[in-house]
Order: sequence, then structure tokens, then C-alpha cells
Amino acid sequence: MTPIIEVQRVNKAFGGLQVINDCSIQVAKGSVTGMIGPNGAGKSTLFNVIAGALTPDSGRVLL
Repeated sequence: MTPIIEVQRVNKAFGGLQVINDCSIQVAKGSVTGMIGPNGAGKSTLFNVIAGALTPDSGRVLL
């Protein structure tokens, strides 16, 4: 199945703090996908990278 969203080896840091480290995910069309994790885990940052509000330091997002 072809993914509707694909994140490939995304990295994002703010200053010296690595927030997203080599993250890769695929979301299939019609699926229900959730992101869970503790406060400060990078969930909002990853969502903002996927949405285009933030630019990843490396890697890519395919929509």
C-alpha cells in the first residue's frame, strides 16, 4: 500500500538539544495513526515538521 504521508530519517534540533533523531514513519491512506510519548518527546515538533511549519535539519517529508 502506498503511504499518504512518509517521513524519512528526519532530524531536528534547537540549539544543542536534539528533539527528533532519525525518525521514519509511514501513514497509509484510510488508517488511524496516533503519536504517543511523554512531555518533551518531540511529538509536536514532528507534527510541525510534517505540516511544514518547521523545516527539518535533515531527512524529508513526502505528502
